[in-house]
Amino acid sequence: MNFELKNIIRKNILELKPYSSARNEYSGSNVVLLDANENPYNEPYNRYPDPGQQNLKSKVSELYHIPVSNIFLGNGSDEAIDLLIRAFCEPSVDRIISIEPSYGMYKVCADIQNVAVDGALLNIDFSLNLENILSQIQKETKIIFLCSPNNPSGNLLEEVKIIKLLEEFKGIVVVDEAYIDFANSDGLLKLLPGFPNMVILRTFSKAWGLAGIRLGMAFASQEIINILNKIKYPYNLNILTQNYALGALSSAKEMKIWVDRLISERERIRKELTKLPVVERVFHSDANFLLIKTTDPAAIYKILVGKGIIVRDRSKVPLCEACLRITIGSKEENDLLLDSLKSISL
Repeated sequence: MNFELKNIIRKNILELKPYSSARNEYSGSNVVLLDANENPYNEPYNRYPDPGQQNLKSKVSELYHIPVSNIFLGNGSDEAIDLLIRAFCEPSVDRIISIEPSYGMYKVCADIQNVAVDGALLNIDFSLNLENILSQIQKETKIIFLCSPNNPSGNLLEEVKIIKLLEEFKGIVVVDEAYIDFANSDGLLKLLPGFPNMVILRTFSKAWGLAGIRLGMAFASQEIINILNKIKYPYNLNILTQNYALGALSSAKEMKIWVDRLISERERIRKELTKLPVVERVFHSDANFLLIKTTDPAAIYKILVGKGIIVRDRSKVPLCEACLRITIGSKEENDLLLDSLKSISL
């Protein structure tokens, strides 16, 4: 593998002198803080949060067995996606590759920054098509985005093919593992030391049930993490998010109970859906949702909305014709969905 970070990073980012905040310059405690123009009243919320999130990163480090220097924390995984494109892709010049179908924010972040997006269609069974990806690579291609388990298809991508990409591509391969806790896999964190061109994204929004606090993680080489920290906003994670997440991390056993329950429900719902006349196919899922092919997605979606049940119509997404995506809810919510679908005759 011939990967040199300095060869793909934007020149102005490489030379950028980052903003130095008051809390970057001094982070001690039990002192009189008169350096950041803060209000002295309404503690502790009057103070700016730790810009490096050291306490929270230490807990994340313990959880995932990854050094703090290899961890970036952001306002959802979307912040890391946005910063990666900003750091490595020159607007109007460079390109990214995103598999199709997949999570839409890769393209949105690229479009905002005027970075061209090349789509690489998956195989008909949603497995990774290496030939499609490799054929899309140009000298201006800086990042390849892979979502595994993929959204909206739900399947885990093949590790051997991802390794092949990491070995052959001279840019960065981002593996978004937002749904990995629901798969029979530990993910690719174990590969991180051997691949300086890999970035792994994780989130607290799914398995941890913390979508509302907006907290995402990126794991990568210290070089890449240093670049992300260099260009992020100084106080990108507020004190409420940091403190709440610290408390939640002490409840890992409860999270595992939730995950096991959702996996069990996913399998129950999958079996029940296969019995319904309006469902033509239920795709395999390693995530907390199911993609189903239906007889009439628009009509079914409308009927479910009328009953107060909201699913996602994915029928206009490549390879997902006539498909709806159903998030696995509580047993009570799932039963309401099944009862509603059983009553539909089209």
